[in-house]
Amino acid sequence: MYGTESIESLLTTKWAGRTLMFYDQTDSTNVQAVREVENGAPHGTLIVADRQTAGKGRRGRGWESPADTNIYFTLVLKPDFTPDRASMLTIVMAYSVNKAIQQEARLDCGIKWPNDIVVNGRKVCGILTEMKVAQGRICHVVIGVGINVGKQEFPAELSEKATCLEEACGAEVSRSSLLARIMKAFEEDYKTFIDCGNLRGLLDGYNQALVNRGAEVRVLDPKGEYEGTALGITENGELLVETGNGEVVEVYAGEVSVRGIYGYV
Repeated sequence: MYGTESIESLLTTKWAGRTLMFYDQTDSTNVQAVREVENGAPHGTLIVADRQTAGKGRRGRGWESPADTNIYFTLVLKPDFTPDRASMLTIVMAYSVNKAIQQEARLDCGIKWPNDIVVNGRKVCGILTEMKVAQGRICHVVIGVGINVGKQEFPAELSEKATCLEEACGAEVSRSSLLARIMKAFEEDYKTFIDCGNLRGLLDGYNQALVNRGAEVRVLDPKGEYEGTALGITENGELLVETGNGEVVEVYAGEVSVRGIYGYV
């Protein structure tokens, strides 16, 4: 049974997820996490829901969140570094989630920069990181993760872009076990990130998992779209793209579409 006891029984971490709050239903785990922080929730608090009524995706999009099917969680962090480094935490989490899925579901999955996990060219996981800053210091960071686990019907607009772990691997996947693996991986990867001060210690592994690497990409830059070949990411998480004239550009913002990955062919 997916819940507090089943998750806690599998955790092997020192701090990640050791304060655990499980909800049968909440509006959004990110929103709930902020409420818990305001009530004094410590670093490493894990908010988990079986169902969300107002799940949050990037750029204000919603996130479909049916019950008894998927993983929805938010991890609370209270890091002691400058706000400009917080965006890298999304990449750390993506790297950790990707490893955990490979271990638990025995799937050949990868990362679409910066933080989507894809299997067979379709998305199985999205990550949304939000932060509160006061007087130039981070008050908290909440990292929300949604993973499509069980077989389900996707909305028409997502039917060709999304998939789920059980469909991809042809077997049942334990939500509790996968979540415990993610916490273990993140705790280790977060330490590496803190020790290095950037993504240097995770760079090789992340780039090996990057489905963009060596692929033709289209960069949807506000100054104008352009195409090139993705080379990998930098120590600070920017995507390196080599354009047709041989120039290598560091992509900081804007969406990147990859040929063959949900939509861009």
